[in-house]
Amino acid sequence: MTKASARHILVSSEEACLDLKKQIEEGADFGEVARQHSLCPSGKRGGGALGEFQPGQMVKEFDQVVFSGEVGKVLGPVKTQFGYHLIEITSRTP
Repeated sequence: MTKASARHILVSSEEACLDLKKQIEEGADFGEVARQHSLCPSGKRGGGALGEFQPGQMVKEFDQVVFSGEVGKVLGPVKTQFGYHLIEITSRTP
């Protein structure tokens, strides 16, 4: 069974998402950015860490990125019903 772990940052606009992505690409710490800006409780608690999960446990748009995107790269903006996400896949097993 395929499993992945990821962390994410949830914000309300694509513009905010792109701005935070640029900050991270320029060297800002993903976890710290998540703590400061994410609307999801996981951001405040654990720097956006979502733990390990399997396909189908997250919303479809999120799943598609996590189970096909490049591990270790910051991906997004990914639009879901909750807002706009930056996603970093921290591990994935086949």
